[in-house]
Amino acid sequence: MKKHNSKMGQIDFILFVTIMILVAIGVVMVYSSSSYVAAFKYNDPEYFLKKQFMWAIIGSIFMITAIKIDYHIIKRYTGIIMIFTAITLIAVFAFAPVNFSRRWIPLGFAKFQPSEIAKYAIVLYMAKSLDIKGERVKEFVKGICPYLLVSGFYAALILLEPNLSIASVIMIVTVIILFAVGAKFLHLFAIGSSLVAAVGALAIFEPYRLARVMNFRDPFADSQGKGYQLVQSLLALGSGGITGAGIGQSRQKCLYIPEPQTDFIFAIIGEELGLIGCAFIILLFVIFMWRGIKTAVTAKDMYGTILAIGITSVIGIQAIINIAVVTGSMPVTGVPLPFISYGGSALVFNMIAMGILLNISRQTANEN
Repeated sequence: MKKHNSKMGQIDFILFVTIMILVAIGVVMVYSSSSYVAAFKYNDPEYFLKKQFMWAIIGSIFMITAIKIDYHIIKRYTGIIMIFTAITLIAVFAFAPVNFSRRWIPLGFAKFQPSEIAKYAIVLYMAKSLDIKGERVKEFVKGICPYLLVSGFYAALILLEPNLSIASVIMIVTVIILFAVGAKFLHLFAIGSSLVAAVGALAIFEPYRLARVMNFRDPFADSQGKGYQLVQSLLALGSGGITGAGIGQSRQKCLYIPEPQTDFIFAIIGEELGLIGCAFIILLFVIFMWRGIKTAVTAKDMYGTILAIGITSVIGIQAIINIAVVTGSMPVTGVPLPFISYGGSALVFNMIAMGILLNISRQTANEN
C-alpha cells in the first residue's frame, strides 16, 4: 500500500477565496431576499439572516478543521457514514410531512436533511471502492452495476420523500465519476439514456411533476396557477435589467415569489444586482469548477482524484440545475443554489466537503 506523506503544502487559495465569496454573498442575499417574509411571518426581519449566519460560522469551523485533517483518514469511516445516511434517510418517514414531503428530521434547535449528506456519502463510497477496483470498472456487470445499485438505493430512498431533483443529482454525479475513471462510453450512454427515460416516466406518472413539465413550455398560460413561481422569477430577472434595482430593493420578494430565500434566490439576485450580479455568480461557479477539476488532476493519488471529481460535480450540477430552473431553461425542481440558498444542512455539509476538497489541494502529485 502506498504510504502517504503527512507533510502538506498550501491550500488552493483561489478555490478558498471563491468558496468564501459565495458563502458571504449567500448570507447577504438570504437577508435581502427574506427580510420582508421574515418580518411578515416571524415579526423579525433578521430571522433568516441570524440562522444562515450561524450556519455559515459553524460550516466555516468544520471546513477549516477538514482542511487540516488528511483526507485519507475519512476512508476508514466511509462504511459508518453510509450506514448512518441510510438510517437517517429511512428515519425521515417517522416524522410528520412538511408541504407534503418528508425530508427533514427535527432536532429541536434545527432541522437535519439527510439527503444533503447522501450526495457526499455516495462520493466517499465510490472514491474508496474505485480506488481499489482500478481497470475493472470497464466491465459492465462487475465494474459499473455495483455503483448503480448502491447509488440507486440511496436515490430511491430520497425519491420516496419525494425528492426527484436530489435523487437525480446523485445519479448524475455517479455517472460523471464513472466516466472520469474510465468506464466505457457505450455503457454510460446506455445508463444515461435509461436514467433520462426513468426521470421522464416519473414526471409523466406523477400529476404535479407532469404539470411542471407542461408549465415549463409556457408558464404564462397559467400565470396565476401552476406557472406562477416561474413567471414571478422571470419578472424578477427581467425587471433587474443590467445593473439591478439595488440590494434590498426587490419587489418580487414581497410575498410574490414563495420562499424567495430558498430555491429561487437567484431570481432575487437578478432583480437586485441585475445581469452583472448574475454573471458574477455564474463566474464564481465556473472558477470553482475549474479549480475543483485542477485539484482532481493534480491530486497525489486516485482516491483524491475521485473525491475531488465527485465533490466538484455535486456543487457544479446543483448550480447548473438551479440557475437553469430560475431562468426558465428547464422545468421547476427543488434544487438549492449551493452556498447561497437558505438552508443549514446544505451549507454545513457543503462546507465540510469544501474542507476535504481544499485538503486534497494541499497534497498534490508534486508534493507542493
